[in-house]
Amino acid sequence: MLVKENVIEVLKDVIYFPKGDNIVALNMVDNLHVKDNGIRFDLVVEHKDDPKNDILVNAAKRTLTGVFGEDINIDIAIVEEKTALSKVKHIIAVASGKGGVGKSTVAANLAVSLARANQRVGLIDADIYGPSVPIMFGTQDERPGAFERDGKTVMLPIEKYGIKLLSIGHFVNADRPLIWRGPMASSALNQLMNDALWGELDFLVVDMPPGTGDIQLTLAQSFKLSGAVIVTTPQQVAFADVLRAAMMFREEALQIPVLGIVENMAYFVPDDAPEKKYFIFGKDKGASFAEKLNVPLLGQIPIVEAVAESGDAGTPIALDSNSPVTAAFDKIAQQIISNL
Repeated sequence: MLVKENVIEVLKDVIYFPKGDNIVALNMVDNLHVKDNGIRFDLVVEHKDDPKNDILVNAAKRTLTGVFGEDINIDIAIVEEKTALSKVKHIIAVASGKGGVGKSTVAANLAVSLARANQRVGLIDADIYGPSVPIMFGTQDERPGAFERDGKTVMLPIEKYGIKLLSIGHFVNADRPLIWRGPMASSALNQLMNDALWGELDFLVVDMPPGTGDIQLTLAQSFKLSGAVIVTTPQQVAFADVLRAAMMFREEALQIPVLGIVENMAYFVPDDAPEKKYFIFGKDKGASFAEKLNVPLLGQIPIVEAVAESGDAGTPIALDSNSPVTAAFDKIAQQIISNL
């Protein structure tokens, strides 16, 4: 019988695979009308131009006609969901397969360089178990604001150096470890992304934890990423893990572009001889890694004492327009802007 209640039950058989549930449970069905021999509803999606929308519409029509017959009229309108990220143009993941390669340093300074290029920038610290952004921006003692909207608490990101910041480190005691299972960490990431007032941004940079686990999958499957920047050091052992991280983004179920590689700690520059370069971990390794992945080498970041000092002081080195390291990060930022 063609009634609203039965239509809803039938639509529960339509699965949206990126989120692993049916379109009714995911609140993707809105304004459902059933009248005479017709069914009409809005299909609420994250992005109106996503090719997966057509697949979902066809699946819904096929499921409905399979139960109610080929003669019914079905009208499905694609409607874009209004979320906290609706006005964010690009979400960029800064990732690595291995810890200790300076991924957070790259993410923080990339965000600063994007802001220096007159982009509106946000930075999320998705390394739930080891957040670094509060230290790197000197915001350890600050707490995000909050207000109620439609019965829901909305977070106000902290603003520093023209960048909107959020990290789990802004909410928990830095001395206490987070003993959370994977789903709890993924839930925390979802809240940082979805329950904050990000407003209009050109770029939202996401500092990822190392590896290819729950956080990476949650970000890749639940949000529309414009691309990923992969951070490596010159050692072959680092690239082995980087390769796995890059391949994860290229999985058929994800298909997230790898924008390029950043080779961190590419060479050492002594303070008293800035014209010299010592390739203590090997020369041209970053270019070789990029070639193997068939992606650009976005930039090489030298080992300079000021990089660590500025990060520890809460003033990312990319704020210093006279530093050669800043020039490297500015070049990376410009390439990403051009590519996107």
